[in-house]
Amino acid sequence: MRVFVTGATGWVGSMVVDELLGAGHQVSGLVRSKEKAAPLAAKGAKVVEATLDDLDTLRAEADRAEAVIHTAFNHDFSNFAASAQQDKRAIETFGEALAGTDKPLLVTSGVALLAPGRLATEEDRLPKDAPFPRRSEVTAQDLAQRGVRAGTVRLSPSTHGLGGDQGFIAILARLARETGVSAYVGEGTNRWAGVHRSDAARLYRLALEEGVSHEVYHAIADEGVPFRQIAEAIGRTLGLPVESREPEHFGWFANFAGTDLAGSSTLTREWLGWEPTGPSLLNDISQPGYYRL
Repeated sequence: MRVFVTGATGWVGSMVVDELLGAGHQVSGLVRSKEKAAPLAAKGAKVVEATLDDLDTLRAEADRAEAVIHTAFNHDFSNFAASAQQDKRAIETFGEALAGTDKPLLVTSGVALLAPGRLATEEDRLPKDAPFPRRSEVTAQDLAQRGVRAGTVRLSPSTHGLGGDQGFIAILARLARETGVSAYVGEGTNRWAGVHRSDAARLYRLALEEGVSHEVYHAIADEGVPFRQIAEAIGRTLGLPVESREPEHFGWFANFAGTDLAGSSTLTREWLGWEPTGPSLLNDISQPGYYRL
């Protein structure tokens, strides 16, 4: 299968490319710079040098491909609304290109706001009026209602792994170093789901090969790790005290640090035969080599 992958050199996207190539698929990968192009080409993928704002390029690559996997997102939290709109336009462009075909499209989202206080499932849907600017999943659902074979992979809040995690765990570790304490909110009983990035990448491939016959897939291995245990693992590994702090301690990240972001992948495992094999979240982030110094 010829697959166009955005974010092809990113934390998750690079693993998706490896997974697809290893299974015999042909890959075209979107990259933003020549510096990132060389490693992608060395893997055997076709390089498409452009950005998510180059809508004509996105449309043309989707036309040429037999499937599209969209993992790219500009994680500039200082201008998150603009990044969300850029993401929405890209997904809508893919929808225009794939309309009237049976080519599958997989986009990327998360489990935030789905089911506070309980495990989010694949059957939960994000309300269209949810107070969250990222609209990846809602946009994919709109496309599916118009006949596009579109689905969403919901990544765990911690999609972890050695070798350069720049996600939520990296944010927490950076804050711990800056403040001298690895902190949690209240009693730290709110939970985070977790998945190793290699397991997440395999899920994308399996969902694609299965034909994206479901609207939502959950890339979740650890259903819900108490946030206090995450803070303790970070503090222990960095040699810092672990203490409860008020939400203000976390600044803009407070809504994530104090929120229950747990979920199950029971249906996804049943549909795809997907079974995570990577290390657990706590085991992974307890390795001294996990954190960039």
